[in-house]
Amino acid sequence: MAYRKVNADQRAQGHSPYLDNDELQATALELEWDMEKELEEPGFDHFRLDGAVQHHLGNSQSPDLDLEPIQPSSSPKGRFQRLQEDPDYFSHYTRQAPKSNRCSFTQILKVFCTALIVFIFGIVIGYYARKKCPSPPTSQEPNNLHIYREILKEIKAENIQRIYRDLLQFPKEDDVDIAMKILAQWTSQGLEDVQLVNYSVLLDLPGSSSNTVTLKTSGECFNPGGQQCNRETKALRGQDLLYSYAAYSAKGTLEAELVDVQYGTVEDLIRIQAITNVTKKIALLKLGQSPLLYKLSLLEDAGFGGVLLYVDPCDLPKTTDLADKAFMVSLNGGGDPSTPGYASIDGSYRQNRGNLTTLLVQPISAVLAKKLVSLPEDTVPKDRCLPLRMPATGKKIISLNIQSITTYKTVSNVIGYLKGSVFPDRYIIIGSHHNSLNAYGGQEWASSTAIITAFIQALMLKVKRGWRPDRTIVFCSWGGTSFGNVGSYEWAEDLKRVLQRNVVAYVGLHNPVRGNSTLHPVASPSLQQLAAESQSFTCAAEPQCRGSNVSSVQLQGDADYFINHLGVPAMQFSYEDIKTSENSSFLSEALFPVHSTKTEELDPSFSLHETIAKLTGQVTLQIANEPVLPFNALDVALEVQNSLKGNFCDEGVPPQLLAAASCLRDTAELFQSDEMRPANDPKERAPIRVRMLNDVLQSLEKSFLVHRAPPGLYRNILYRVDERTSQFSVLLEALEHHKLHQSNETVQAALSEVLSSINSAQVYFKAGLDVFETTLAGKK
Repeated sequence: MAYRKVNADQRAQGHSPYLDNDELQATALELEWDMEKELEEPGFDHFRLDGAVQHHLGNSQSPDLDLEPIQPSSSPKGRFQRLQEDPDYFSHYTRQAPKSNRCSFTQILKVFCTALIVFIFGIVIGYYARKKCPSPPTSQEPNNLHIYREILKEIKAENIQRIYRDLLQFPKEDDVDIAMKILAQWTSQGLEDVQLVNYSVLLDLPGSSSNTVTLKTSGECFNPGGQQCNRETKALRGQDLLYSYAAYSAKGTLEAELVDVQYGTVEDLIRIQAITNVTKKIALLKLGQSPLLYKLSLLEDAGFGGVLLYVDPCDLPKTTDLADKAFMVSLNGGGDPSTPGYASIDGSYRQNRGNLTTLLVQPISAVLAKKLVSLPEDTVPKDRCLPLRMPATGKKIISLNIQSITTYKTVSNVIGYLKGSVFPDRYIIIGSHHNSLNAYGGQEWASSTAIITAFIQALMLKVKRGWRPDRTIVFCSWGGTSFGNVGSYEWAEDLKRVLQRNVVAYVGLHNPVRGNSTLHPVASPSLQQLAAESQSFTCAAEPQCRGSNVSSVQLQGDADYFINHLGVPAMQFSYEDIKTSENSSFLSEALFPVHSTKTEELDPSFSLHETIAKLTGQVTLQIANEPVLPFNALDVALEVQNSLKGNFCDEGVPPQLLAAASCLRDTAELFQSDEMRPANDPKERAPIRVRMLNDVLQSLEKSFLVHRAPPGLYRNILYRVDERTSQFSVLLEALEHHKLHQSNETVQAALSEVLSSINSAQVYFKAGLDVFETTLAGKK
């Protein structure tokens, strides 16, 4: 400060033995006069300097030199500047020559030597302090994009193909043996903490002989694939014959009339029940259009006793030839049926739940379905596909025999951790699955396992050079997926409290290459923007990859528990064939016995596998490393508003729902602009506020978990049933229920659930804003 500069000079002059006392007094009095003039300048009263102290000039023995306390001037020119600019000032302040040059030289030498010693000593201390105490980590954010490219360029198609073929060399062993080999692969890549986690679970396995369907009028007996029981059986592969069944179906024999219910929609049931009594009859049901468990629940409520399930060839892609193939399905909603809602650990109470439905359910091939409906071959047009339909005349009486065995088996998960360097308590889970006790589902498990292994390999090359992600990445290979996501459910139930607090996102690799026509990205609303951006980053040279629409629809596979019980944002990329009809949704619930050559026919160069691996790796790295989680809160609010558009009932959308959705959007916009945008600017970023912001983003989808959902439908209402629908699935189901039972109770309950979810999300955002404002006010 100017004031301190003058004052320091005065004190130095006052204590010098080489300045006469008369000159000191004169100089001090002149300075006092100058300061008094300065104090008279306007505007002084408006400026005060904290910590200003009172100083006395000259000797303490001269009472005439005691000055009043001086406050700094508010003049545009400071005191030091004015002294420099005043040429007359130096004439008042002259120094006499020292009386002894020798004394002055000695003092200068002492000062110089002291300063030199202190300087050298400071350098030594600084060097060792820096060596022992490393500087705090600097943000890698400007280099993140470069790091991602370095990692992803190590993922190569030929490497994925080699891993894929190595996996198929495994003999048809049980779950534990295959899991052990995957564990050895991951460990050899350098992944530090890899664990084998086993659970003893109740599985429903086929019996020693095939299930059968018998036509009572002719006495013909058929296997599920359509071959007669006394012919060609020995020529069939044992796995294909035995594993054409519905796991956890009711067991026994049922003889009844066959009723064609098409896709089993509410409209189909209303039509059928208007012309016949369906009690204890056998429904001929097409797979697709809506979840199988939901359709079976409608048939069970209607009173049916059995179901023959098939896939209409018109709904299959033209590139597939599965008409003569039966398939496997699971009727298990998720996890070990004997321990619903809790983990299958030692000491857990086991419930006797071998049958999860009262229906006898049997999958059959389209060839057998044609025989059952007595459709002559010459009636099928050659130029177009005609959907199968039973003629209106005549009755078909069939006998259905189902035998399967429930037994406890060990299901194994392989879990590997790459610990984060900044937030090790925040997890990004990337999940694939491995072969589980049967050959059904084709060899797509080897595709997903090869992709995740190739990503681990590329990632660990960078880790070995000293890099680490900010957040922990957890690699999972799940067991028991084909029986109802058993392995993932049990592990998540076992670690539920930890995962509720720590999991940031789930990235899935379920059946990544099921076709070769189009890329099909699915993501939570909060992750849709990231999924779209990752395509522009990775898909520059892939015409089948660019510009694919990202949707929030129900997923097949092990993401189920994380989406519907933990409210974790999820994402998944896969290649599919172009859907041939609007009824093609949920056909992936059928597990066909596709042989190992099928995958290499779909992707002979494994370039599609490479693209999926890079897309998956890209989003995983961004979520794991960005200081602010790349989630979009406003997209969640917009998805809610879009789901309420249109008249989904006669009275239209209730005004309370529209008002709540509008309020949620306003709050989300405020949250996005006031908190997320500043936090994404490194200059404005405060670590404590970023952590608080990420905690809000991490849990924003938990508000949209309804307490109960119909079988087969998601509890997380942000996910639609399929691309054809835009409304909340729970509301659509409630309206369907209203058509069947003419009751408003289900509709009102569903509306209350949705309203509560939207309001809960709005309150959650508002509470986050309030916390930020309180924290900021406290700092000020």
